[in-house]
Amino acid sequence: MSEVITASCLCGEVRISCGDQVGAGGYCHCEDCRKATGSAFGVNIPFAAETFRVLSGEIGSFTKTADSGNELTRHFCLHCGSPLYGTSPQHPHRVYVRAGIIDQPQLVHPASQSWCQSKVAWAEIDENLPSYPRARR
Repeated sequence: MSEVITASCLCGEVRISCGDQVGAGGYCHCEDCRKATGSAFGVNIPFAAETFRVLSGEIGSFTKTADSGNELTRHFCLHCGSPLYGTSPQHPHRVYVRAGIIDQPQLVHPASQSWCQSKVAWAEIDENLPSYPRARR
């Protein structure tokens, strides 16, 4: 039997069971993903809607039509505001979980990038920058 993939928000109030099959995720460089994540890109992992379950916590949502013309609803924790997952009527059999909330990060392997025309110049991290295994002191 495969391991069930779980996810949780920053405060721990929202707990999610995603199923046991991790889809081929990807980086998205669109402006909406940048603004929704507060970062240079979003990383989204698809799961089958029929295996996806919110186990606990209160979920808020915001729906917007993207530049692609597709409607996308972004779901978030009402307590801490963590971005959780996205749904779209154009892809009713998929739930796109934000990679950062997955409790088993070793299972995440983004396989593509989209909206590269919107990619910010500073999205690549210079490997020569000082790096620290924990907080810089």
